[in-house]
Amino acid sequence: MEGVTVVDHPLVQHKLTLIRDKNLSTKSFRELLSEIGMLLCYEVTRDLPLEMTEIETPLARMQSPILAGKKLVFAPILRAGLTFAEGMLDLVPVARVAHIGLYREPETFAAVEYFFKAPSDLAERLVIVIVPVLATANTAVAAVDRLKERGAKEIRLVCLISAPEGIERLRGIHPDVRIWTAAIDTGLNEQAFIIPGLGDAGDRAYGTK
Repeated sequence: MEGVTVVDHPLVQHKLTLIRDKNLSTKSFRELLSEIGMLLCYEVTRDLPLEMTEIETPLARMQSPILAGKKLVFAPILRAGLTFAEGMLDLVPVARVAHIGLYREPETFAAVEYFFKAPSDLAERLVIVIVPVLATANTAVAAVDRLKERGAKEIRLVCLISAPEGIERLRGIHPDVRIWTAAIDTGLNEQAFIIPGLGDAGDRAYGTK
């Protein structure tokens, strides 16, 4: 699919298989979600620009590459997006964080916002929206809408698993937002859960069901 990168690294695919298992403990689910977040962070930031700077090692002065250009904002969609983002923050601890509270209304599947807090300089930063599951994409679309309203100009989205329906909807409404995912599953069931999927990521991460 255009604008979609499926991360097929063996470590990502191995950990994805483990996290799908319904018998996995809440603790292990959270740990794996964070670990996969770190691995996917490598991929979604693969093309960040570099510039040369001069440093001094214990033995000599040298020119060496360092990140250049826009700084990062991680924008996890609550709840499970927080755990997903932890691994990314371990990798890029200087990144700022925008918190986006959205939940899916159980009957209409519409996105309902209950919290939004973001840095004031979104227009000057690369914003990475973090959502474990891209199913209907209603919450993802709502998150991108709000970020753009606040001035964000360059947005990417990273998710653990996705459905073709969600990808089509997000890319149809926001074709400038590229997607990184570890898997594109078969589709959605009547309750708008991804099949085969991994269940409700928030409930599994925090033991609320």
